[in-house]
Amino acid sequence: MNTINRLLPLAAALVLAGCATALPPLPASVDTPAQFKEQGPAAQATDPAQWTIAPPAEAQSRGTWWKAFGDPVLDALIERSAVGNTDIQQAAARLAQARALLRGAQAERAPQIGAGASADRGAGANTANGSTPATLLQAGLNLSYEVDLFGRLARAQDAASLDAQSRQALLQSTRLLVQAEVAQTYLALRATDTERALMQDTANAYTDTLRLTQRRFEAGDVAELDVIRIQTEQAATEAEVIALERTRAELEHALAVLLGEPASGFALAPTATARTLPVIPPGVPATVLARRPDVAAAQASLLAAQARVGVAQAAWFPRVSLTGAAGFASPELGDLFQWSARSWGVGALLSLPLFDGGRRQAGVQNAQAEFDAVAAQYRGQVLNALREVEDQLSSLRLLHEQSLAQGRAVNAAQRASAISETRWRNGLVSQLELLDARRNELLNRRQAQRVEAARQQATVRLIRALGGGWGTGEPQRG
Repeated sequence: MNTINRLLPLAAALVLAGCATALPPLPASVDTPAQFKEQGPAAQATDPAQWTIAPPAEAQSRGTWWKAFGDPVLDALIERSAVGNTDIQQAAARLAQARALLRGAQAERAPQIGAGASADRGAGANTANGSTPATLLQAGLNLSYEVDLFGRLARAQDAASLDAQSRQALLQSTRLLVQAEVAQTYLALRATDTERALMQDTANAYTDTLRLTQRRFEAGDVAELDVIRIQTEQAATEAEVIALERTRAELEHALAVLLGEPASGFALAPTATARTLPVIPPGVPATVLARRPDVAAAQASLLAAQARVGVAQAAWFPRVSLTGAAGFASPELGDLFQWSARSWGVGALLSLPLFDGGRRQAGVQNAQAEFDAVAAQYRGQVLNALREVEDQLSSLRLLHEQSLAQGRAVNAAQRASAISETRWRNGLVSQLELLDARRNELLNRRQAQRVEAARQQATVRLIRALGGGWGTGEPQRG
């Protein structure tokens, strides 16, 4: 009975500890719809199961989604960025740091063993020989181990493990971000090449018209004003070509930085090859959220913050440390390792905080506030992920409709320009009508090219919003 009575306070303390270290509940998850709104009525009527791309896994490969654009130059640039980009290198170093901290947290739960040796000589009241000087030589092993009664070390290890998972997901997110930025910058550069080629062709057409107008002026068929008008249009078009060359140079320099290379030694030859946009199935919202590395990183950070609340709470409770030492002690060096000189000792240390001026309470409050902040950040990350996908789906849908309408405008403008040029050469219309027709054609062709460039950019942004590629299920070219 006495034994039971002695154990009751300990049992009560353990129960109290279990209640006091209860972790804060995770926030309610964001409700996700069955389908993305911008998929349209036809997609919403489809069985959602067939839109599922892959099982949720933040560590899964994002695939080589950029190859769906069918551009070997883009493929090579992204491969180079994976090696040289400084943001990826920094994220990889942060991951290595987090893994080192995890190994440190794991080591805290293991016994600590050390070896030591000492030599002491002294005399006085605190020595065995009183005022006679004496020497004591010691050599041995020391062992210490903290008994994790209240889970403080376990939760610290869990938090470090979740931090490492978060850094792993952030590395994936950085890689995806860099890949998307390389693709967007490269596609913008190629769109500039296409627009520049269009402006150069227009400038060449104005040059041909100028030569014909000058011959007519020399023959007395037209006024000098007609020559000046054509010269004005030609010079303005050439100025646009130069402006596009400046834009291209800036994009080329930005691409070099993304690759981690000096801009002075980087160059891409101009080309105006058309590109086919990949067809991307967006998937169901819940799957998208599980695939996005930034959402996975936010979730791991949330769980780590929850574990750290438990670490802060455990600081209120006793710590029990076991120690042990074994070795030899002797006044003579020659007798140090004799069996008769052996020495040993074991001990246990119990430490319990009584008063610290509120330091531990402040630590718990700080950990709780950090948890609340990370929880709000996680919810915001989820909402933002859904918004980004909806934005790009709506952009692609509306840009497709705009592209069709703009295509009709280009066809009509080209037809009007061809008719005006024929009538002008036959002397049936004035030069002003021809110039107006050409300006209108150029305006519509440039607008069509810009719409196509916007579709390419929106496609890359959608891939990024969806969390990258899909392993063997890469986006198909349409």
